[in-house]
Amino acid sequence: MRRREFITLLGGTAAAWPLVASAQQRATPIVGFLDVRSPEAMGDRLIAFRQGLNDTGYIEGDNVTIAYRWAENRTERLPELAADLVRLKAAVIATQGPPAAFAAKTATSTIPILFVVALDPVALGLVASLGRPAGNLTGINLFNQELTAKRLALLHELVPQAKRVAVLVDPADAANTESTLRDVETAGRAIGLQIKILNAGRSREIGAAFAAIAEDRQDAVFVGSSPLLNGQHVQLAQLAAFHRIPAVYALREAAEVGGLMSYGANIADALRQLGNYAGRILKGAKPADLPVEQATKFELIINADTAKMLGITVPTTLMSIADKVIE
Repeated sequence: MRRREFITLLGGTAAAWPLVASAQQRATPIVGFLDVRSPEAMGDRLIAFRQGLNDTGYIEGDNVTIAYRWAENRTERLPELAADLVRLKAAVIATQGPPAAFAAKTATSTIPILFVVALDPVALGLVASLGRPAGNLTGINLFNQELTAKRLALLHELVPQAKRVAVLVDPADAANTESTLRDVETAGRAIGLQIKILNAGRSREIGAAFAAIAEDRQDAVFVGSSPLLNGQHVQLAQLAAFHRIPAVYALREAAEVGGLMSYGANIADALRQLGNYAGRILKGAKPADLPVEQATKFELIINADTAKMLGITVPTTLMSIADKVIE
């Protein structure tokens, strides 16, 4: 090969290097992560989600990019954030809670969407069936809302003298709120409790709700399940301690930071499974062929230190069945 031809070939190859690198960069798949909360509220859940991806061979920053979109507790922002993930051409979008799932569902009918919801996703209209979801959605069903009556009964067993119970719900999460109110009022009547409903759709409204609960001298608080309320578990536990009022929560994180008691599904495990599903979709699986996974492990966590601070003696019956007692 003549020198001039060699130089021309070498120059053409060098010029192509940036194009090859760019093509390789574009080939890295994007996983969208859409949530109504802020990243600070997620704790170990993001670690669990990444672990699920890792288990399928995908490592953030190496062979997959995770595009996080946080609504910062403003539900009205979810549609625009979902649309942004569609514009990014995300290969799959992971969501938590009905508002985020429906925002993504409205934004695209082709990109696979994964969800974690507390309600029956068939009743919500997210999937056609649990076994064969059809369409572009599938995910994890926590059954937290189905446990409402059980959670209220556990509160009644722990604090039998409590007759007036305040129920805190997030009106922005309409599906969860409707289910909670229906079940808690029915269960409350069955065991002779007086139920008072309070709404909190913002962090500052949670503080106002607890001030009203204290002023009205409610005997206990039942905290409903929603992405906002679950994410504000530290604030909720601190306010309950400040006002010295017994409270029960859906998630273990609340009891671990000082809440009295929690009963519900293990959310971190659900996020790990969600990450696993995301990885399987990146490998070519279709949402319609991935059945909706149902939570099978439900945890009762009792904070004995908080009970002692409130002057509550935990019955041995509850101590014996608790998955964890914090002392």
